[in-house]
Amino acid sequence: MTGPGVAAVLDLAGIFVFAVSGALAAVRQRLDVVGMVVLAEITALGGGIIRDLVIGAVPPAAFTDLGYVLVPLAASALVFFWHPQVTRLLPAVLLFDAAGLGLFCTTGTIKALDHGLSPIHAVLLGVVTAVGGGILRDVLSGQIPAVLYDRQLYALPALLGAAVTAAADGAGLHGAAFAAGGAVLAFGLRVVAMRYGWRAPRPRGMPD
Repeated sequence: MTGPGVAAVLDLAGIFVFAVSGALAAVRQRLDVVGMVVLAEITALGGGIIRDLVIGAVPPAAFTDLGYVLVPLAASALVFFWHPQVTRLLPAVLLFDAAGLGLFCTTGTIKALDHGLSPIHAVLLGVVTAVGGGILRDVLSGQIPAVLYDRQLYALPALLGAAVTAAADGAGLHGAAFAAGGAVLAFGLRVVAMRYGWRAPRPRGMPD
């Protein structure tokens, strides 16, 4: 198994970029600073909290490690004070968001495997970690969750990245380098999907 240290590092690395995404969603919704902080925290921590509850890690890491709360607060402060500049750098922010997707699908899978779950359950929890916070964010901000209609394949890269991570672990390939393989795959697929506009099916009745 890769171990909790690697998972924690990947977790914190992904939290910041997803928190920026949540804070920017609050800017687009014209929410106040409290709403911004709430959306940033939910986007960054929601999927991980759901994952930890499922695998029996109670209380979840987000409730026991102060860094899990302070990192989204720092991201909120960055967006609050400099969001015009951040907005102009939106393409770069989207790349960071893709990196967060990759990191979270990997760390979710690792944590599930380290708690003795089967590879299939670990892959599912990897996807939950990567997309769960975004679903909660979109619901609370009054939007249809992006994972349900995103035309640039949001969940599929997370699924494939988690599967590669679980397969590497099952083959006895452990350590940060092998854990990063799934994250890089998910990141790369997400970037390619954004670049070439690969589209997932839209729900019936939803306009283009």
